[in-house]
Amino acid sequence: MGHRALVAYERTDGQYTLHYSHWGAANLKLKHRISAESPFGGDDTDSKWAKQLLAELADGLEADAVDGYLAGEDRPSTVVEPKPRATGLTLDEIVADHLDYLHHEAFFVMSTTFEVSAYRTLWFGLQYDSETVEQGETVGNGALATVRWYDGEPVGDGHLQGQFAALKDVVGDMLDKGVFTPSTARQYLKRKLAERVGDRQELLIPTGESPFEKASLNHS
Repeated sequence: MGHRALVAYERTDGQYTLHYSHWGAANLKLKHRISAESPFGGDDTDSKWAKQLLAELADGLEADAVDGYLAGEDRPSTVVEPKPRATGLTLDEIVADHLDYLHHEAFFVMSTTFEVSAYRTLWFGLQYDSETVEQGETVGNGALATVRWYDGEPVGDGHLQGQFAALKDVVGDMLDKGVFTPSTARQYLKRKLAERVGDRQELLIPTGESPFEKASLNHS
């Protein structure tokens, strides 16, 4: 099934190209596998073709033009698909309209200076936690949380996911008992999640009006 992730690469105009990685979310290790030397990950430590392609994408190369760029070439495999899923997007558009919080386990953002930010996705859907919820939206319906790192390893990532799963279970029960409406359930989820993430991590929540709601302003 993979550990699916989306990766946003910043362009020189401040917008982003959006790429897919089938295994990139596994233990969030993609944070340390994409770099200036290997921008799409993989074992090729002198990937001149990848650097050139990324530079062209950063200058506005469209996704359709990448096919011709890669055609007929024997390229080493990469962790991130070199061909973008979309180009010319803002981060707000990605997290609200492209990121699937159920099926994408992580989201990575690479700046033009090759700094990589890693986010764990947390889905707000309650269809597996409540008998009264038949279906929950997956795109744009969740939160992004950074994790703390120590010696190259994510700290507390699994603990946060376990806490969030337990929180959703409680909220699902409250929905079934009529204590919460769908709206108050979502607000409770957001508030309790922000409390558990605390000030040491960053929590981003897409909203209907302004796509990003920062529950914590302290960057990890």
